[in-house]
Amino acid sequence: MARFLLRRSLSLVLTLFLVSIAVFAISEIAPGNIAINSLGNTITPQQEASFNAQNGLDQPVLTRYVRWLIGSDWQAQQLIGNPVTRIYDEANNRTSWWGVLPDGTLYQNKATDDGNAIIRIERRLDPATGQPVIREVTLGEDAWTTNAEGFQVYWGVDTEGRAAMWVKGEQNEAWVLTQASWKNTKGAPSQYIPLQYGLLRGDPGVSFRTRKPVAETIIPWTLNSLLLAGIAFVVVMPLALLLGLIAGLNEGKFVDRFLSVTSLIATATPEFATGVFLIVIFSSWLGLLPGAVVVTSNQSILANPAQLILPVLTLTLIELGYVLRITRASMVEVMRTNYIRTATLKGLPRSRIVFKHALRNALMAPITVIILHVNWLIGGIVVVETLFGYPGLGRYVLEAALFKDVFAIEAAAMLLVVIAVGTQLIADIIYTYLNPRIRYA
Repeated sequence: MARFLLRRSLSLVLTLFLVSIAVFAISEIAPGNIAINSLGNTITPQQEASFNAQNGLDQPVLTRYVRWLIGSDWQAQQLIGNPVTRIYDEANNRTSWWGVLPDGTLYQNKATDDGNAIIRIERRLDPATGQPVIREVTLGEDAWTTNAEGFQVYWGVDTEGRAAMWVKGEQNEAWVLTQASWKNTKGAPSQYIPLQYGLLRGDPGVSFRTRKPVAETIIPWTLNSLLLAGIAFVVVMPLALLLGLIAGLNEGKFVDRFLSVTSLIATATPEFATGVFLIVIFSSWLGLLPGAVVVTSNQSILANPAQLILPVLTLTLIELGYVLRITRASMVEVMRTNYIRTATLKGLPRSRIVFKHALRNALMAPITVIILHVNWLIGGIVVVETLFGYPGLGRYVLEAALFKDVFAIEAAAMLLVVIAVGTQLIADIIYTYLNPRIRYA
């Protein structure tokens, strides 16, 4: 078993690496323009070029993939000469990157309009109040260094939290979109390196849609999906297994035909049709349950548990029929095997035959289906989440895809792959307990 787990872990790492390449490549070649999606279709070519440069979208694909996978803070530290760190700015309600001086002072940089001097914006904590104190210091000529091309340059962290290189005397301009309108700023850097820790360190980048780190935005949505999927799983799986076993043990009888027909109807009905039907009955006609999930940013999903009943019921009807029919077919097949017939001819009680000899083998196929559907319950219920307005991972992926929010799409895809491979590993382990004849060398 230990050797099997080691092999499967190595396979998981290789799978994730190959999937990361595929996901990144698909996100890159997918149609859509990130600049236009983020800023609107009225932007000028100059504004689009400035946006792409500031976010590293004009850099080679391989460079962007390496930055997405292992981060860029190490590269920025080598160029700047000081460590960089990310902190949460309560005043602006966002996280931002800063350079760190040897004495622990945080700093960012900007250039004068003529590009001939660098201003360092220092951020210190007041010992008396504990509040940050900001001051600006103009750096001297010794701050500039001469690069290989003979230009005087300065590497630092700009006020937007990106590693940036200024070239002395260059009067560059950058377009920045503020809450009011576009702002044309002078003294802009000549080169940018967007800062992030990288996927392997839990930082897949900043969302172009929300302008917040993806790791911070995707976790609440994933937890919401885990909650919904967990409730549906606890309700539907034991019920589906029980009804499937009952149908399989009563093959050809009325109870079998009734359960088979109703489960087929439930499975064949699309999620949106089932959801709309339940909303019309229980919300519009009877007025018993809310027809949508309404949650504010600071409110828990469980603040109004009644909101979850219709989404869970929709998932239950969809999954119940599928797992029920798989369980029924598996039980019917096991009950026809020779060792079950032998046990029956020997006069063993039917309850002992079912629970000791048939049940464990009959659960092999349903367990496979159940484990594979865990991934669907978490990330594939986009129709149900969209229909009820539920803030889950499936809806998160849909909105990110429509916006072409590449970092959000890539992070969600990698998360779903981890769940899929991890649940399959759990299924393999469960097999060994259901069927002692299975051994993993």
